[in-house]
Amino acid sequence: MTLSERIEALAYLGQYLADAPDENLFVAMRRSEAANGWFTPANIQNALEAIRDAFLDQSKLIAWSNHYNIDNQSITPSKIVGLVLAGNIPLVGFHDIVCVFMAGHKAKVKLSEKDKYLLPHLLRVMAEKYPASAAYFETTEGFLQPFDAVIATGSNNSARYFESYFGKYPNIIRKNRNAIAVLTGFETEDELQALGKDVFQYYGLGCRNVSKLYLPRDYDFVPLLTALHEYNGVVMNHKYKNNFDHNYSLLILNRVDYKANGCILMSENQGIASPIACLYYEYYDDLKIVASQLATRQDVIQLAISKQKIGNIPTFDFGAAQAPTLSDYADGVDVMDFLTHQLHKIL
Repeated sequence: MTLSERIEALAYLGQYLADAPDENLFVAMRRSEAANGWFTPANIQNALEAIRDAFLDQSKLIAWSNHYNIDNQSITPSKIVGLVLAGNIPLVGFHDIVCVFMAGHKAKVKLSEKDKYLLPHLLRVMAEKYPASAAYFETTEGFLQPFDAVIATGSNNSARYFESYFGKYPNIIRKNRNAIAVLTGFETEDELQALGKDVFQYYGLGCRNVSKLYLPRDYDFVPLLTALHEYNGVVMNHKYKNNFDHNYSLLILNRVDYKANGCILMSENQGIASPIACLYYEYYDDLKIVASQLATRQDVIQLAISKQKIGNIPTFDFGAAQAPTLSDYADGVDVMDFLTHQLHKIL
């Protein structure tokens, strides 16, 4: 397939997601929910809509691809790129899938046990309309080999395994990261409610979810806790409620000062990654000092939610943490440059 044909195929998939869901998509969604209690219909639908709007729009794909040297005459896949996908949120690895396809390579995908129904369905839908696209994808729950390069996403523990196993191949290996938010105390009610989306969407399980707040000293928590209470429906999920109750008990037993509103537990902590149903916070006196401190922790920060730029950390508006564009690469590593430029130089 030429680049133009690949773009056309992805745009077709976007149109499929824009139409009313068919029975086959409903089946994939129901199977996903049954296999993973975090994958509620609402969360799956949120993921599908975000993918449709950001990654499968024809004009956006064309504009994005123009930044890279992609051979439009490529007919067959150039290299085999192994993808090890995470399963923390629905279709979390879809951006990597798009990148490999757009670059003209074959994606050999190791599906997560937590998310093994949605992606194969979408690839089948595309292949039914564009049969040639089938040659660009292979899904497996077993070993990846053979492959020419690897992009692997997982926990800090699994990353050590990835580095050992895939270290001799060209690779991108991602570890745990989280988002932070820097507040001034002058946020509007709408902004605080939008922040709730950054905290609670996908139950806070994504690397782009806010897990830590930086607050001015003497910050008034009442407006924030009130705004976040709008998301109290999360406790209706038994998995979230179990985590909430467990972490609530630990705070009480350990006599840790905390703030709660029935759906989130907030405690002062210098860490970045908070447990499920929890949100860490830390006070600051000077935003410049915050930026300086965060510069030393960029390897664990995915992005910042803030009204102003925070050093070199990618900064997003309130409510936009889980709405990355095609150019918003995880961990700040340009996957398309790796696939279109670096990979050809290495191999």
